[in-house]
Amino acid sequence: MLRALAVDDERPSLEELVYLLNADPRISSAEGAGDATEALRRINRALESGPDGPEAIDVVFLDINMPGLDGLDLARLLTGFAQPPLVVFVTAHEDFAVQAFDLKAVDYVLKPVRKERLAEAVRRAAELRGTTPRIPVHEPDPDHIPVELGGVTRFVAVDDITHVEAQGDYARLHTGKGSHLVRIPLSTLEDRWRSRGFVRIHRRHLVALRHIGELHLDAGTVSVLVGSEELQVSRRHARELRDLLMRRTTS
Repeated sequence: MLRALAVDDERPSLEELVYLLNADPRISSAEGAGDATEALRRINRALESGPDGPEAIDVVFLDINMPGLDGLDLARLLTGFAQPPLVVFVTAHEDFAVQAFDLKAVDYVLKPVRKERLAEAVRRAAELRGTTPRIPVHEPDPDHIPVELGGVTRFVAVDDITHVEAQGDYARLHTGKGSHLVRIPLSTLEDRWRSRGFVRIHRRHLVALRHIGELHLDAGTVSVLVGSEELQVSRRHARELRDLLMRRTTS
């Protein structure tokens, strides 16, 4: 018996999907979430509850086009979990099928949802849930951070990260080759990487001192050039940043 979570920002579609899932005899319970953020909170509770706990979730039926974090973003984040639920995409758009299966989706169901087609997706999830091994949790590597790229978990070297941008409870890591969204608050990365030369310059930005190319002072405002991107420095952080840069150049 599967425990399911349906995620869709359109209330009628969400209610219909939850109804159809609860009508399937292989589903023990189905709940709904109106956006990806709500879904993540629910999934976090499920992980804290454990695989056999009352809050557990086996499979997420996920829409793609949603405000804020979309369904693909959420699926990418779930790949970083030690014991992620299975994912079935339920969407009105055919264009994202390749990306969805790159993310190891169980199935890709097009709207309007037919009962028979949804039942096939549930069957696939039930078979996989019975055979998918639990992934052991390893100690984190302090020199690398896992990110999801096209369905593959890769490990980005912390030394390659130029700056980090806060996005709610998540952070976007910027490197010279692109950016990656991870489910870690900026404040956590600030504490973790302070000893590695990262410094807060703004409530939204954490910057690696070694990647700052220029410091700009203009009419009382301060900014730094990191690669080709200019980032504003807030007044509360400007003096500390200047002192750190001066000590770095004279040491």
